[in-house]
Amino acid sequence: MKAIERRRAIVAQLLSQQGPLSGSSLAAQFGVSRQIIVQDIALLKGQGYEILPTHYGYVLQKSPLAERVVKVKHTTEQTEDELGCIVGLGGSVADVFVWHKVYGKISAPLNIFSKRQVEQFLEGVRTGKSTELMNITGGYHYHTVRADSEEVLDRIVAELERRGYTVPEI
Repeated sequence: MKAIERRRAIVAQLLSQQGPLSGSSLAAQFGVSRQIIVQDIALLKGQGYEILPTHYGYVLQKSPLAERVVKVKHTTEQTEDELGCIVGLGGSVADVFVWHKVYGKISAPLNIFSKRQVEQFLEGVRTGKSTELMNITGGYHYHTVRADSEEVLDRIVAELERRGYTVPEI
């Protein structure tokens, strides 16, 4: 396989993935070294693809998936249920952000695509590595939620609403 074909295949893989794709798995799949994959990713970024490296692998930041920003409020104890609801219904949680009265918008990428990633996120909070951004705004926060279609997003938002997590915009 030529380098150009390999880079096209990498983009196709990133678009079809529900989670991060490791450089090692890409290297094994294409029979090249991980360093070659790193170079390919750098070239793709140079071509305008927004590829984000995470601890778990590469994620295509801009995606053809449907996306919606949802304003929610809940307790720390309800975080697992909220995130689990989203991924359980076929969505992913791209980020979290809050509007702080002094600092303005404060955001962090999450890229949570699976129950396992929900557990890993929660473990980081439980072990004291960090606290949730919502704690600085009394539980109010926003998530960018992505899914395969608007219909899936509608189901996710309806379920979050049914559970009492959504907050109407004023």
